[in-house]
Amino acid sequence: MMKSLIGAACLTLAPLSLSAGSLTLFASGEDLATEGFNAPKLTKDGWALAFTRITATFDQITAWQTDPPFMADGAEITGTALPFDGPFTVDLVDADEDDLVELTTIAAPAGHFNALSWALVPGDDGFSLAFEGIARKDGQEVAFSLRSADSVAHACGEYLGDVRKGFVTENAAADLEITLHLDHLFGRADKAEDDEMNLEAIGFEPFAAGGEFDLSLEGLHLGHVGEGHCYDFAL
Repeated sequence: MMKSLIGAACLTLAPLSLSAGSLTLFASGEDLATEGFNAPKLTKDGWALAFTRITATFDQITAWQTDPPFMADGAEITGTALPFDGPFTVDLVDADEDDLVELTTIAAPAGHFNALSWALVPGDDGFSLAFEGIARKDGQEVAFSLRSADSVAHACGEYLGDVRKGFVTENAAADLEITLHLDHLFGRADKAEDDEMNLEAIGFEPFAAGGEFDLSLEGLHLGHVGEGHCYDFAL
């Protein structure tokens, strides 16, 4: 089981490159973080969002080699564990051309790291996830700051995307990705109103007055590994 970690200091991270026998960990809010919510991908209630900063603090991170594969159907992962030092506080807007922010690279044994556990936890500012930006709709423009102090653990299966990830060999390095799906918070206008994601998403209308708001992450299921699912629970 994952343990909670309270009040840990943030690390200052230097860029690291991939090397053989290593595993690099990235975080991403995808293009909705770097490019914002723009037509046709507006929020479910029709707002365009441009983010100036999205800070997230990740901790309690462990990559796993599991056999059989972990199906993200519970809190506990069993297998060969490779822990990462942390916590890591990053700005998901300040990402590379692939919408990725590098957290760290560590030495890793050969094998397929096909599961990942991690947690969103409060950073030095007291918040685990915070959004700042400008929202626009029908000629109205408001500045907003949304902040959550929730601690949410995630137990995730294999990364799902255009390519498979996590294969470390003696001659090749590998990488894994923590992914936050922001449309699980704000919804998407280009999807059906009764889409399960839109039914659970908050949208932006509750924050339309602008200013600062506290945000609960309960039931939003933001955390993924690419398109791969995670089992999440409050710490």
